[in-house]
Amino acid sequence: MKQGIHPDYRQVVFMDTTTGFKFMSGSTKTSKETVEWEDGNEYPLIRMEISSDSHPFYTGRQKFAQADGRIDRFNKKYQLED
Repeated sequence: MKQGIHPDYRQVVFMDTTTGFKFMSGSTKTSKETVEWEDGNEYPLIRMEISSDSHPFYTGRQKFAQADGRIDRFNKKYQLED
């Protein structure tokens, strides 16, 4: 591996701006903001709009627009019985 061409890999704290949920992970992203973590150390803070704490797929609040199939919609449209 060549020296000096790779970004620094460090521990950072990601925060969901919608819910305030925070988690720590390794990343090469940088930030001027810092936050004190549970272990008492300061880490760079990366703000995100969506995480697993607020995304509808992970929270179970996802809505399904198309629940029935094409045949069911055809039968419903033309009032046909099964």
